[in-house]
Amino acid sequence: MLHPTSLPGRFGIGDLGASAYEFVNFLEETGQSLWQILPLGPTGYGDSPYSCLSAFAGNPLLINLEALVDDGALNQSDLDNPPEFQPSPPSPIDYGRVIEFKSAMLKKAHANFIERASDQAKDEYLAFIGQADWWLEDYATYRAIKDAHEGREWTKWDPYLRDREDKAMHFFRENHTVEVSAQKFYQFLFFKQWLNLAHYANEHGVRIIGDAPIFVAHDSADVWANRHLFHLNDEGFPALVAGVPPDYFSQTGQLWGNPIYRWDVMKESGYRWWIERLRHALSTVDVLRLDHFRGFEKYWAVPAVETTAVNGWWEEGPGANFFEQVKKAFDGGDLPIVAEDLGYITHEVIALRDQFELPGMQVLQFAFGTDPQADAYKPYNYVKNSVVYTGTHDNDTTVGWFTGEGAGMTTRSHDEVTGERDLALKYLGTDGHEINWDFIRLALSSVADTAIIPLQDVLGLGSEARMNVPARESGNWGWRYAADQLTPEVRRRLAEITEVYGRNRARLK
Repeated sequence: MLHPTSLPGRFGIGDLGASAYEFVNFLEETGQSLWQILPLGPTGYGDSPYSCLSAFAGNPLLINLEALVDDGALNQSDLDNPPEFQPSPPSPIDYGRVIEFKSAMLKKAHANFIERASDQAKDEYLAFIGQADWWLEDYATYRAIKDAHEGREWTKWDPYLRDREDKAMHFFRENHTVEVSAQKFYQFLFFKQWLNLAHYANEHGVRIIGDAPIFVAHDSADVWANRHLFHLNDEGFPALVAGVPPDYFSQTGQLWGNPIYRWDVMKESGYRWWIERLRHALSTVDVLRLDHFRGFEKYWAVPAVETTAVNGWWEEGPGANFFEQVKKAFDGGDLPIVAEDLGYITHEVIALRDQFELPGMQVLQFAFGTDPQADAYKPYNYVKNSVVYTGTHDNDTTVGWFTGEGAGMTTRSHDEVTGERDLALKYLGTDGHEINWDFIRLALSSVADTAIIPLQDVLGLGSEARMNVPARESGNWGWRYAADQLTPEVRRRLAEITEVYGRNRARLK
């Protein structure tokens, strides 16, 4: 498991260039057959890939600039003197500097493309626009209007544009053709580079597991263009927002702030928006992790005026009817979906998952606590149709979890940290000096059909390499590895343990 932003690279953030292809080569060399990524959408405030400006668009920050030199959209001189980004590790991504630099380069690439692109390149661009227009026009217009309003969220725009009045929209597009065209061009570049990389991975025996958050950001093209599908007031502000009740990560729960779907309205159209979203996602990846699966059975709704998630309640989700419609749209075959069924899981959630034969998730870090559900995460209780993780993007690294470095980032007390550590040592029959490899061995030796290991655990890194602390407003999503960390010893050891446990072939449907 690795997000492309965590790849090495010259320009302060991982991208879809040479380092991504080298990572695929590393996966092939070590016998890995699945690469799980996080969402690839354009991020907004907080830089979270789980709170994107679109559920359909790609993140322009992932566009590889060297490839634009090869394509003639940039000159080599444009990249000869980039800002001096801090090396990572140890420094995390400096999103402010990265955005400023890459935005300027992409803007220049667009201008050059208009001026000097070949007929073939222009034909490719126009073909992409024709194929993606059903979501791209709204997204590109949304981004252009947002930029014209100095990045403010859409509820704070001119009311005529906020409400998408025909004359105002037509006037804006007529007077901002370059800005709208630029956003479409960035998406053309992103999907060209991403699909080339995904194809390369498939050719080398590696399939991609994508990620679809159940909810979308309020400040997104999706909500702005489809207000009738969400619980909003007349000015466009959410009436109800999503979250989860108090849990392992937070005593006050997690108040995500995403607007709640009007599932009754979505049902009237046969869940068309959702089916289009899933079809689009599965045209770019091989398998899709459906985040917060329990929300399709029941979801936690919180009044928008609340400051924590404590005062919410459970509402009925779309349930089996939704998945029946999705399955029908995919010709009745098996759905290439992993159900993220973590958190407060009821018998009804399990029944919904199993009705559609979706593999659920198991997390080893949850197996040794005092929580009543901890036993479900112990390998002796796994079923074959499941995916086991040492930890996820929301967890501490295994080393950080074991040493207690990041204990202050969860609701665990010191005694609980010690108790979990002691039980893990007894369960594993180890002294814990290489706890990351102990956990990797436990995951790979389990009966679960699929095992996913965050790269941080393969490298044996501590809490400094944690990707996300849920409910923390800043400081997340910044970790990157250095190319020299994938040492010959790491490669040998990963390849060996993968072969020993028969994991050097894909099992996930």
